This record gives sequence, C-alpha cells and structure tokens, in this order.
Amino acid sequence: MIPANFDYQAPSSVEQAIALLESSHEAKLLAGGHSLLPAMKLRLAEPALLIDLGRIPGLSYVREAGAQVALGAMTTHAAIAESPLLASRSPLLSRAARQIGDVQVRNRGTIGGSIAHADPAADYPAALLALDAEIVARGRKGERTIPAREFFSGLFSTTLLSGELITEIRVPATTGAGTSYAKFHHPASGFAVVGVAAVVKMASGKIQSAAIGITGVADHAYRAGAAERALVNQPASAIAGACSRAAEGVDALGDHFASAEYRKHLAAVYCRRAVQEAMAAKA
Repeated sequence: MIPANFDYQAPSSVEQAIALLESSHEAKLLAGGHSLLPAMKLRLAEPALLIDLGRIPGLSYVREAGAQVALGAMTTHAAIAESPLLASRSPLLSRAARQIGDVQVRNRGTIGGSIAHADPAADYPAALLALDAEIVARGRKGERTIPAREFFSGLFSTTLLSGELITEIRVPATTGAGTSYAKFHHPASGFAVVGVAAVVKMASGKIQSAAIGITGVADHAYRAGAAERALVNQPASAIAGACSRAAEGVDALGDHFASAEYRKHLAAVYCRRAVQEAMAAKA
C-alpha cells in the first residue's frame, strides 16, 4: 500500500528536531524506520510530519562514561553487537543485539528507535531492565534521565513526554557478574515469543544477586522480581524452582502462535536457561 501524504523534515540538530516535534501534534520521529514505515504503508500510522533523525550528527556512538557505557540513540544494532567496548564492559546488550532480526535490520535499526517504539516482543527492553539501565530524554524543558524500570509502561507505550526524544542510553559495567540473553524466536518475524536477560553475581558457590528482565510475555517487558528473590543466597540447584516464578503475577499475552499459558511456561524455561548461562559465563 501507499502511505498517506505527509511532510518531511531532516533537522541537523536535536534542538531543531524538538522544535519540529512540538510544531505538530501529528509528527513522528524516524530513526531506523523498521516499525514506522510499514505501519505508514498500511495506514496504521498517518503522521502529518515525518522528522528524520538520521542527519543529526553525534547521536551514534558507544563510549565509556565513568562506571557506565553510553550509547547514542541512533547507534545501530550492528554497531552494538560488534562493539569491543561493550564486549569487555557490558556484554549483555551486545548479546541481545546479535539476536535482533536479520543483517539488514541490524544494519539500519537503532536502539533509540527500538525502545521508543516499545514493542512488547522487542529484545532490548529485557536487557535494559536486567542491567538497570538509564534512558536520557531531551525536550523543550531540558534533559532528564529515566530509569529503565520506569520507562516501559504498557503496550507500545513509554513514559516519554510529548515533545521529548531519546538522545542516549547508559548501561552499567557488569564486571564481576555473568550475563546471558536466552530467546525463543518467532519463526516468521524473529521477534521474541519470550526473551530472558539475566545478570548473576556469585559468592561462595551461591547466587549473591540476580537481575532478570523478560520480554514477549506481557504487554511490556518486566523484571521477574519473584524469581530474583527466590534465587538470592541459593545454590544452582534452586534455579528451576525459582524460575518457575518467572511469570508470577503477570497478565500474559496470547495469540494464535503462543497462548498465555504457553508463554508463561516458556518464561520459566528460558529464565532457567538464561540464569544457568549467566552462571557459566561468570565461571
């Protein structure tokens, strides 16, 4: 199909992009375009103004920021997957990026566009939640930092305010911890039917702490708090029992491919795999 008519602007600065975003209630930001453009072709989205962020310099990078690694919002999945800095300081995000779509998607898609779209089956949210990442957003009133736990609010929904755009994502270094991202791919789309990110610290043969982010199960990614608490100060033999609580209290999604009950079952299975892989990675 053919999109509805729209105006197009390619600002050269974040400030110009914000001004354009505020100029129309029907404006949309274009990053990688893998979600927005198909929706426009189907006329599920009909923005009056399309604001292309691709010509703004300085929004694509992976660099050290103290105890964190900072990523520009326009950094592609491929750059994240291949980053030596992330591989050495915070490899979980790279592991998730390597499982996104295919080569073409990874070369064009961006982390900022992905998390702003907030697809319930996207890969990054699980990793960002497990890492206790931060999302930096800028609007007319200035810049603010949003904890990942507060960012994803519902189906295709975030806590970004009207007129704000994402400029940076910050993830902590995970030195001393093992990390893993285990995913059940949808065979057609490549999205996560269930994806589980785990950050595990060990001490004296027991799990000192575990952070578990899960995507694909609910209408937005979440931290599996019940499973995390059940793992603390426990040996590896407790993993299966703890991960049986991975979808506890969650209103799971269901569709023709995977029912709600099946997704809950997969959450437990992939939680176990992710935690075990994270422990092995640390070893």
